[in-house]
Amino acid sequence: MKNLLKLRNVRRVAQVFFFSLFLFFVFVTDLRYLKGYPVSLFLELDPLVSFATAITTHTVYMGLMWSLLLLLPTLLFGRIFCNWICPYGILHHVTGWLLGKRRAEERERIESNRYRKLYSLKYVILIAMIAAAVGLSLHGGSLQIGWLDPICLFHRSMTAVILPFMNLFFPGSVYVRQYFHVGAWIIGFMLLFLVGMNVVIPRFFCRVLCPLGAFLGTLSSVALWRIDRDPNKCVDCDLCLKSCEGASDPHTQLRKSECFVCFNCIEDCPEDAISFKFLPALQREVTAPVVPARRAFLGTLIGLGFFAFGRTSGASDRNYDKKVIRPPGSVEEKDFLDRCIKCDQCIRTCPTNVLQPAWMESGLEGIWTPILNMKIGFCEVNCTLCGQVCPTGAIQRITIEEKTGTGPFVDEGPIKLGTAFYDYGRCLPWSMETPCVVCEEVCPVSPKAIYSREVTIVKRDGNPITLRRPYVDPALCIGCGICEHECPVTDEAAIRVTAVGETRSKDRRLLMDGGDVSSVRDLEKRSR
Repeated sequence: MKNLLKLRNVRRVAQVFFFSLFLFFVFVTDLRYLKGYPVSLFLELDPLVSFATAITTHTVYMGLMWSLLLLLPTLLFGRIFCNWICPYGILHHVTGWLLGKRRAEERERIESNRYRKLYSLKYVILIAMIAAAVGLSLHGGSLQIGWLDPICLFHRSMTAVILPFMNLFFPGSVYVRQYFHVGAWIIGFMLLFLVGMNVVIPRFFCRVLCPLGAFLGTLSSVALWRIDRDPNKCVDCDLCLKSCEGASDPHTQLRKSECFVCFNCIEDCPEDAISFKFLPALQREVTAPVVPARRAFLGTLIGLGFFAFGRTSGASDRNYDKKVIRPPGSVEEKDFLDRCIKCDQCIRTCPTNVLQPAWMESGLEGIWTPILNMKIGFCEVNCTLCGQVCPTGAIQRITIEEKTGTGPFVDEGPIKLGTAFYDYGRCLPWSMETPCVVCEEVCPVSPKAIYSREVTIVKRDGNPITLRRPYVDPALCIGCGICEHECPVTDEAAIRVTAVGETRSKDRRLLMDGGDVSSVRDLEKRSR
């Protein structure tokens, strides 16, 4: 019974619980199972997400107030989140154990857990990300924490790689049909690299790269309780390093900002020289993170440079890419980039697989942010799931009535994601004398945004043929993309949706009247 109540075993129970809870939330982030579960809880608990988005938007999204719950135990006990709660940290803990370190000789294990100067890199990364978020302050910064924040990174890896991989080998286990994600191989190799590096350095990501760990480590420098070594009992055997997860040097002056509060050193010490105490002597600890001023300055320059290079490309301004079609409910592009943390929760919950992680379509700032790819799917008219799971408000929560412009929103009209355009050189009725009305048939709006006119022509063989040639009414088109998705010209559709005309941006409107909905209502009355 005494062995069962060891702190190490209590921690393992907590790790199993929180890792299982994370996997449960990832699995139920699905049209079939999403029934009010707080699937974005881990993202909302992430204090780095709250802090960085507060810098870029000057506001704190309501759901992110949950992160305050994590600050209290950090200020009391230190980086307890990293080894007890963080699912990505738990993944690295378990894989590091499975990849052979547990079989290594005791002396090798001790040496692998000594602190190295390399471990200060995560603080430089944090400084760079905060500097990018600050940017030019009044003009807003660039939110890039999603690259390496462990919760965002793990959600993205699950969405783009792990779940599709599982469904590929066990069809129907995750999706009704196989999902595909553009650039998934990059995300997959990044996951394999970070996990595989545990062979070289135990907890490589957590010790070297994790910006959330650096953020919590900075806060934990004022923690009231911490590991303490009694020099009168210590015999300098260094066995406390044998299973030290954070490489925090408990055998000498404890590096307070590196300690994961795993309590392994307490149980590994044969002399009972290590304990967990309230405000022990300061001379037996290294309180603050050790970051040389030159490295901190370099991190600041990198962050500001990233902001400048990304913003001056114009990819979020006049030079925007026509392929950058954002999910329904998305805020204006600059605000979107200030809020989106690249977690890809929206991509996970999309029932048609139309949402894809961007690469360079939206510039350097927009890598891994969600865009619609109509070749893979289309935006279901009666679906607003993406806004329901977005933790930062980059995609606002909207109702079906708001999206479709019905009920109390009839005067505002529907939300437009873009506008469809014909490539008449590829359209069958226009260029190949072949009957086709697929796009008109599948158009979901009423009255239809795609209409046709009958024409009779003489074919090459001299025989007459009557064709229905399609046209797009831009005032009615909502840019859902089903026409492009269903077009029989499959390599490059004869009708394609671009971002122009989207509701969220006044600068990208197509029509002089902005698509006045009064003409739409008049047409609807005439059609009745």
